Amino acid sequence: MADRARAPFHDLDLMIENEAAMSIPEIFARRGEAAFRSLESRLLPDALQSGAVAALGGGTVMDDANWQLIQQRSVPVYLELSFETIWERIGRTENRPLIAGHLRGEVADLFERRRPRYEEAAHRVDAGRSPDEVATDLLALWPG
Repeated sequence: MADRARAPFHDLDLMIENEAAMSIPEIFARRGEAAFRSLESRLLPDALQSGAVAALGGGTVMDDANWQLIQQRSVPVYLELSFETIWERIGRTENRPLIAGHLRGEVADLFERRRPRYEEAAHRVDAGRSPDEVATDLLALWPG
């Protein structure tokens, strides 16, 4: 999307890892989720630069102050997928601390708790298609 829009791209998780000088699983293991969320909230304004595309982690929007900032500074888009598709894509990954080592049902519950906030996004795009098709839909929403 960012390439096609010729826009800067900011991945908030990568920004957090760079700031902490460790991976997200290491942050969770050594400092805990609260420290991760604090870094996330502190770096979020940098990810939401005008004219940039930002990739945010699934929990970022759950903090009300973060969600308010996202709505003020960006055009939030919910990349909508069924839980089954999400599980197929990331269910066995070890680099997602809130998923790694958890049962499918536990992760499904987490997704269901988050989904109402995701559905508050200004737009929804079906992310169950090819990256090119998703990017085409996103470009149609691009304000830049």
